[in-house]
Amino acid sequence: MTRILIAGAGATGGALGARLLAAGRDVTFLVRERRQAQLADHGLRFSAPDSQGTWPVRAVTAIAGEEPFDLVIVAVKAPALASLIPELAGALGKSTRILPLLNGMAHIDALEQAFGERVLGGIVKIVATLDEQAVVQQLTGLCQLGLGGLHGQEIPEPIIEALDVGGIELGVLDDVLARLWEKWAFIAAAGVITCLFRGNIGDILAAGGEPKIREAVGECERIASAAGYPVSEAGHEQSIGLLTEPGSSFTASLYRDLGHGTPVEAEHIIGDLAARAQQLGVAAPLLDAALLQLRTHQQSLDRAGTSAAG
Repeated sequence: MTRILIAGAGATGGALGARLLAAGRDVTFLVRERRQAQLADHGLRFSAPDSQGTWPVRAVTAIAGEEPFDLVIVAVKAPALASLIPELAGALGKSTRILPLLNGMAHIDALEQAFGERVLGGIVKIVATLDEQAVVQQLTGLCQLGLGGLHGQEIPEPIIEALDVGGIELGVLDDVLARLWEKWAFIAAAGVITCLFRGNIGDILAAGGEPKIREAVGECERIASAAGYPVSEAGHEQSIGLLTEPGSSFTASLYRDLGHGTPVEAEHIIGDLAARAQQLGVAAPLLDAALLQLRTHQQSLDRAGTSAAG
């Protein structure tokens, strides 16, 4: 049986893990001590529109002494990646594949630098959260998982079979890099819009913000195009549709993170894209303005933390 390690048991890792466990797959979670204690006490609790359940799980805080895994799914927040990479080395055997499910592209660069062609491209589409009782809540029926070789390499059939379970709409993608860039352009544009204008899409539109919304989408898509991965017409229309829907309560995860205290993936999603825009010679004033706002917010948090520590 394919041995699967999932790094992270939050919303995404927990939801995918629950589906895999329900199908009888061999799953181990790599988590922090607090999450390990929750899983030990209560199991992995999962609720979705089509199913719910609780599974006893194997959760570890370190890899030392483990047998190699066949598949490592990386489902942590971007700031945790740097400390995770050295830990993952102990999980790898000769044929192990690594499937990261983060947004943006910086994580691909970091993982490939460490592990080379073991790294696959992965895209997950799911609306999920870890609630205050540590229950993984899948809020809609959407659960799509796409994976593909970053350099044309084939996906081992046992990995495809292991991930092909009920509740997960699985797809093997020939153009996974283009899909990653397309998703990044959308997520970055949504972050720029909702963070810069401090509200949901419906309120921004009501305030007359549609021209700026379209401008932000255009900036992010021009960066993707300059990098060699132009957004498809269908992808563009989907982004515009989602970000110009009157009355929409949609906000980007970056904006929601602001409300919780810190934009934890600001540098990974906005900062990295702004840096690439500069390298590629693409003007992106709205992206730059949003990044400045997010960094200013982080400076105030750092200052407050320093003052409290003193």
